[in-house]
Amino acid sequence: MDPTLAAVLGGVIGAALALLSLGAMVLSERSQTKVPVSPDPIVPNGVATVLSVLRSSAVVMGPEDQVLQASAPAHVLGIVRGERLVVDDLLHMVRAVRRDGEIRQQDLEIVRGRLGATQYVSARVAPLGSQLVLVLVEDRTRERRLDAIRRDFTVNVSHELKTPIGAIILLADAVAEASDDPEAVQRFSGRMRIEAARLSRLVKEIIELSRLQGDDPLEHPTPVDINAVIEAAVDRCRVDAEDRDINLVVKTDPALEVMGSEDQLAIAIGNLVENAVNYSPDGTRVAVAAHPIGDLVEITVSDQGVGIPSSDLERIFERFYRVDRARSRETGGTGLGLSIVKHIASIHGGDVRVWSVEGQGSTFTVRLPLRLDPATGQPTDPSIQEEFELPPTPTPSEKTKEAAS
Repeated sequence: MDPTLAAVLGGVIGAALALLSLGAMVLSERSQTKVPVSPDPIVPNGVATVLSVLRSSAVVMGPEDQVLQASAPAHVLGIVRGERLVVDDLLHMVRAVRRDGEIRQQDLEIVRGRLGATQYVSARVAPLGSQLVLVLVEDRTRERRLDAIRRDFTVNVSHELKTPIGAIILLADAVAEASDDPEAVQRFSGRMRIEAARLSRLVKEIIELSRLQGDDPLEHPTPVDINAVIEAAVDRCRVDAEDRDINLVVKTDPALEVMGSEDQLAIAIGNLVENAVNYSPDGTRVAVAAHPIGDLVEITVSDQGVGIPSSDLERIFERFYRVDRARSRETGGTGLGLSIVKHIASIHGGDVRVWSVEGQGSTFTVRLPLRLDPATGQPTDPSIQEEFELPPTPTPSEKTKEAAS
């Protein structure tokens, strides 16, 4: 090849390679400086914010049945675990909504935990865009339980009212038929007064229990002197105790205060003292004690009465439950006294417990939070009361030994 031509071809090829290199460099710089286009988010903007303020349990489901977003209540309720919706009925609703786009609503029962606790929920499932599904779940367990309690309460009240009313009607007919027999009229009228008093007490306690439920929780608690509460409770039963030669013994700390309602606490302790007197033999002793334990005050009412069978201990705080119905008819018991005690203790932030052995007596213990000093955050009286010896509250080991004996 002619040297001149070869030189020209080499120059053209070199220029072409230089142009190609320059173009590659320009393209590389443009690709580095170009801002990548972000894909549209799967969950629309703002959905997470909306879910965070909902009281319902809310879940956003993706096209592959995966959980894309879930509110905190959904995790607490237990319907979401990781990226899965763990309730099969809800998952079936999600798939049906994704298939036809129709909103669905259904009441479901969810079984949770190893103990199989049942929760009642109301679920609403709706499409959210073309591929997403929104699940809203409301926990209705408390409402269902309250409805059941109301139904049971209505049935029990109807039954309990029917008994004394029926007795009064029968006694009134007997008085009319025995109008020419003064002795019979006096006997029947005496029974009528007993049944009327029983009916009056039942209505009073039903009204009292309804009023207490209306005050739950306490709106305006005030400092309450426990000594005053115990004094009022004991005075309420003193006459009946003296008539039966029952010795009422009181041992309390001089300065114990809680926050709450003095009237309500007097009713609660009064019910315990009254039960202790009613179910104790003549000539025995009923002891009422109060002492601080840490930041709590324990109020105990102990008797030497008939005691409570172990099979009944778990149910005695139920409304209208009575261990001995025949004895309750004699004493005028309604079966509401202990349920009132439990409710009052609960709305004061405390609880009530019972220890009992048949033939040896019972000890009821109400525990309430002591009133704290605003300046120190400590109980107003941190002193510890001496052990109460008439009779002392049994320790767990002592209870076991006495129950075995």
